[in-house]
Amino acid sequence: MQMFDSHDDRSMNSRNERERRTKRRFMIDQEVKYKMLYGQRIAETGVGRTMNISSGGVWFSTENMLTSGMPVELSMNWPVLLNDSCPMKLMIYGCVVRSNEKGAAVAIERYEFRTQGSRAFQQTAVPAPFEVRLNN
Repeated sequence: MQMFDSHDDRSMNSRNERERRTKRRFMIDQEVKYKMLYGQRIAETGVGRTMNISSGGVWFSTENMLTSGMPVELSMNWPVLLNDSCPMKLMIYGCVVRSNEKGAAVAIERYEFRTQGSRAFQQTAVPAPFEVRLNN
């Protein structure tokens, strides 16, 4: 996985783009699954690849142009293991702010990390059952 800071000249296409950004962006290339939400229904699903990510947003490739203003849920495998043994998934909830033939930008409203389960992690993280008896 190649990752570098967007303040590095290799990641900037123009001076205007550099000036417009207020948060640091990181070039992370990971598969991302997306769900476009329409109320309680899933309006569209797809798979793409992240191009960059920051604390405020994600830019990723899409199969189709996405509708600006629509709520979206993204999920991607996080490239670092928790405690060197447990895979994690990053869940992002946000809104599409722009889309074109190359991809879509999503403003992050909230996010969470979820563990994906690892036997080694579960065995070390959850203590074995035990019983405590008090002598009266």
